[in-house]
Amino acid sequence: MVTVGLQVRQAILADQQQIAHLMFFEPRVHRHLDWRAPLDWLGSPHYWVLGDEGRALAALACPQDPPGIAWIRLFVSSSIISETEAWQLLWTTARSHIFAAERPIVAAIAMQPWFESLLLENGFVKQQVILMFEWNAAPHTPRPLPRGVRIRRMSPTDLPAVAALDWAAFTPLWRNSFDALQKAHSQAILATVAETDEGLLGYQISTGNPLGAHLARLAVRPDSQGLGIGTALVEDLIQHTKRRGKSRITLNTQGDNQTSQNLYEKIGFIRTGEQYPVLTVDHDDA
Repeated sequence: MVTVGLQVRQAILADQQQIAHLMFFEPRVHRHLDWRAPLDWLGSPHYWVLGDEGRALAALACPQDPPGIAWIRLFVSSSIISETEAWQLLWTTARSHIFAAERPIVAAIAMQPWFESLLLENGFVKQQVILMFEWNAAPHTPRPLPRGVRIRRMSPTDLPAVAALDWAAFTPLWRNSFDALQKAHSQAILATVAETDEGLLGYQISTGNPLGAHLARLAVRPDSQGLGIGTALVEDLIQHTKRRGKSRITLNTQGDNQTSQNLYEKIGFIRTGEQYPVLTVDHDDA
């Protein structure tokens, strides 16, 4: 395979067209499930290209967001070089830079078996799986809202409180930064909060698609879990979807989060059978 003259360097904005060409025309592409497209991360730290004589033959992006967590946002390589060779050259550089001053966790959701195999061969460890669920207009009678709780549309001024709630509700690997939540809110077909006079108890953010919606984020404040807040937010989303004349809602959740799985199944969601492994590596294993 091609090896002579290949160099790894920091990606720059001028690489956008070549990276886009790789993403759209090469068969082996890993893209993270993200609020920002892979090209939107250009200019961020920890974004590299592999190439020769001005050509970009592969790219790897794993900027930290939130701090301490570096999700692999993009890995793509040209078919004229094996993905194994491209990965090893890019990852050698990425690893030395990522772990030089800080010790984040590098993580990926492997959407394709070839990428899972590549990561496992390079020291990544499978931590859990992501399970896919869907609701297809199953008969369902909404429950009354918990006493004193109201649901309303999320506004931009809610985002600082939403970010604080998100930080409290999730473990570090799954937290969203303020910037990510701001981006999510701007793309949402429906974003709502559950609150009382004392403040926010939970929120959901959903995106739209031709068949209905995708529940992209649901969080409930830890001291308010078990009170029906999450159920109320999802049922409100179902009613909104019905009013739009749509009949399908999808979502995903962690395989080790039995509480959320029970909530969704109680409302009428069913597993699709799709599941994707989550793999991580840290400084000690890299």
